[in-house]
Amino acid sequence: MMLYGRFEYITDLQFKVKSQRAQIQALRSGEKYTSMKAAHKARLAEKDREIQRLKVELGDANARTVTVRKNYQQVIEDMEGAHKKELVEKEREKAALEKKLLDTQTMLDAAKDKVTEKNRELYRALSELEDEKGKNLQLKAQINRDHENSSTPSSQKPNRKKITNNREKTGRKPGGQPGHEWHPRKRHTPTNRTYIPPPKKYLDSPDYKPTGEMVTKQMVDIRVEIVVEEYFTPGFRNTRTGQRVHADFPPGVVNEVNYGGSVKAFAFLLNNHCNVSVLKTSDFLSELTGDRLKISAGMINGLSKEFSLKTEDAQKKDFADMLLAPVVNTDFTTARVNGKGMNVVVCATGQGVIYFAREHKGHKGVEGTPLETYHGVIVHDHDRTFYHYGDAHQECLDHVLRYLKDSMENEPGLQWNRQMRELLREMIHFRKGLFPDDVRDPDQIDPGKVDALEKRYDEILELAKEEYEYEPPSKYYMDGFNLYRRLFEYRDNHLLFLHDRRVPHTNAISERLLRILKRKQRQVMTFRSWDGLDCLCKSLGIIASLRANDESLWGSVASIFDSPKKQG
Repeated sequence: MMLYGRFEYITDLQFKVKSQRAQIQALRSGEKYTSMKAAHKARLAEKDREIQRLKVELGDANARTVTVRKNYQQVIEDMEGAHKKELVEKEREKAALEKKLLDTQTMLDAAKDKVTEKNRELYRALSELEDEKGKNLQLKAQINRDHENSSTPSSQKPNRKKITNNREKTGRKPGGQPGHEWHPRKRHTPTNRTYIPPPKKYLDSPDYKPTGEMVTKQMVDIRVEIVVEEYFTPGFRNTRTGQRVHADFPPGVVNEVNYGGSVKAFAFLLNNHCNVSVLKTSDFLSELTGDRLKISAGMINGLSKEFSLKTEDAQKKDFADMLLAPVVNTDFTTARVNGKGMNVVVCATGQGVIYFAREHKGHKGVEGTPLETYHGVIVHDHDRTFYHYGDAHQECLDHVLRYLKDSMENEPGLQWNRQMRELLREMIHFRKGLFPDDVRDPDQIDPGKVDALEKRYDEILELAKEEYEYEPPSKYYMDGFNLYRRLFEYRDNHLLFLHDRRVPHTNAISERLLRILKRKQRQVMTFRSWDGLDCLCKSLGIIASLRANDESLWGSVASIFDSPKKQG
């Protein structure tokens, strides 16, 4: 293998040497050079032709480039011209749009101004409408107020609606019903007896037999007699001094003609208790006695002062007893003396009543009354003056119930007023049914029931707060909202009657007592003097105390007038 390879290598070298010799021989002879020169010339000629062709093509290309450049510039110029025209048109359109926008904005501003003015007019109209609605609500509330929904007395509503009878009709005739106990009229001891003989048709007829009983019927009448007790005694004259003397007459017999306690009590009660005028009282006594008894108007007018002077000890006793009473009802009312406004305050317990004539209300009106130094429970009608006296307070719930009804009528969209009215009525019903007449047993109060009622009270006040926050009250009718605040602020003073059985839920006793004075005020129109009002107040207090203790009014007043106490 090595020999074969070596042989190929030598052969290859031989061929290369032979080729190189042939080339060298061609170069030496010049043939190769001549052929190479001819080939070079041919190639140069070819290159020159190619260069010429390329120059021609380059010239054509340059010419085309110039043409293209010219065309491009022309196109650019045409495009710039068209673009400038478009820009000019666009600027014109832009200016027109800007002008239109400015005009539109001006019109929009004007429209906005008109809308704003219309909104202001609408707001003013709505405000005026709301004010008119509030005024109408206020006027309606004032017109519809009566004794059922306010403190207005029933006497000031003469054309009030008829009180409906809610009882179901049974179809039975009025009067006593079969099977019920008979309640005859009270029979009296006869002052004269008259026998009526039987008719002959009953005596002579065999069909009628006597029963052995007497059928009696009475005719009751009254007769007024004047009883005159005349006292007489011999008179004497001192011969030296001329003095005339006689024996002492009984107490009260001072003038030539004197009137006893029964006559004075009749005239006094007729004038001050029944509110009959002085002249009518005198005329009635005259007619009642056949014109035999004619009392002067001055004497009748002075009976109040005489009665008040003779009852000073009773007045002091009532004053002292009232200081020890656990509960006192009180209230103020107005009076007129010679056309000037005055005030009267009443203090009442279950056994005693005192009226006080005062020039002013407030703390000056309380001075000199038992309230000034009283320590106990005061029942009143939310007069804040009274909160400075006493140890505890109970507000009159009858007033609150009427105010709640007024709120229901003028704020029909609220619920708290209805719920509170029903709750207070339930509390009052619970309180009335809970305690018997004997209130000494403290174990009858159910604290769980009381706590439940108070919890509902607080929940209703929370509902009222939410309702007034959602719908604020009108400035023309704030009574409902003010009542809610009052019930919230004076919560314990409205619910005290649930915890103390001695405390009533109402101040009706004071209102009834002051109504007596108001009726007297309406009868006299105005008192002539301050003493007249003061004596009347003292007298009315004694009369009310006598009635409160179930004493005979006529006999008690007559005995007071017959008492020997001297007048001041």
